Amino acid sequence: MPSQGKRALVTGGAGLIGSHLVDLLLREGWTVRILDNLEPQTHKYGKPAWINSAAEFCLGNVQDPAAMRAALEGIDVVFHEAAYGGYMPEMAKYVLVNSFATAQMLEMIRDQGLPVRKVVVASSQAVYSEGAAHCPEHGEVAPRLRPAEQLRAGDFAVHCPLCARPTTSVPTPEATPGGGETVYALTKVDQERLVLLWGKQTGIPTVALRYSCTYGPRQSLFNPYTGVIAIFCTRLLNGQPPVLYEDGGQTRDLCFVEDIARANLLVATTDKLDGLPVNVGSGRATTVRDLARIIAAQLGVALEPLARGEFRPGEIRSLISDISRIRTIGYEPQTSLEAGIARYIDWIGTQGTIDDYFGKAEAGLRAKGIVQRVQA
Repeated sequence: MPSQGKRALVTGGAGLIGSHLVDLLLREGWTVRILDNLEPQTHKYGKPAWINSAAEFCLGNVQDPAAMRAALEGIDVVFHEAAYGGYMPEMAKYVLVNSFATAQMLEMIRDQGLPVRKVVVASSQAVYSEGAAHCPEHGEVAPRLRPAEQLRAGDFAVHCPLCARPTTSVPTPEATPGGGETVYALTKVDQERLVLLWGKQTGIPTVALRYSCTYGPRQSLFNPYTGVIAIFCTRLLNGQPPVLYEDGGQTRDLCFVEDIARANLLVATTDKLDGLPVNVGSGRATTVRDLARIIAAQLGVALEPLARGEFRPGEIRSLISDISRIRTIGYEPQTSLEAGIARYIDWIGTQGTIDDYFGKAEAGLRAKGIVQRVQA
């Protein structure tokens, strides 16, 4: 992108991904503005010290039209990172912040003729129902969501939609059917489809990045609903075992935040992936149980993870991102899981006293049906 097109708005720019993206853009010579509401669930003590002073910071909600209009002034590229995420119990807030605010922003850019030249939106691997899988009889298939009744019976396998045999997870390409099986996932489907459809209608280039599980320094230690690595760390540091849902055999593609930030820069500075959803991840699968043990070993805490016969309806069992598409523009994950966790733990060591916020939130998750018990 030519130099005159390097004025960026990063919504959610105080958060995990947004703040690292801000730092990267500034290093690359961009002029950067941040719009962030400093959500108390994530930013317990207000504006974090890591917000880059070279960026313009605007305090405001993405759903506030006045705040958004002011933030868009003079912007060439929007990196729309702001979202309400995870397994939080609110429904209306997800729709307001993720779906409605995105639609309102796009309307504003279009109807007011703002000179935005590209929009990159943060989507999620959560848009896939169960990802891609291999059936011994039918080859590669796209399994349906596992019914809650199946999970209550203690059957956690992903079954072939054609013959019902258990399947094996394989890398999930962008063409894999999805749909959104949690409120968060549903609003992520909304966001990416709104942005990509709008781009086709207006002719303004757009890209939807489907992030894998992202972690790293600056991931909130206060939010009990998002970030499995953060939750496991806070549990272990408080002498509590990490809690596993199902049997802990779920796999996750865990991607270091600096790799995610670099993916944003790459798609913003080429037209090769315009108009497309694009997976971003590590391409490596790790079970949740193994993840808990890696973290415990690095923290030096001898506590085994605990499976209590609970599950979360709508949770994906196994998903590995097929990152072939983004590799065509030079993306390659650069930080291994072990090295990334070590860097996160080093950062946690600078954050003072760490509480177990997850433990305090568990009862509410059960009461709202977000966490349910196996009845087998």
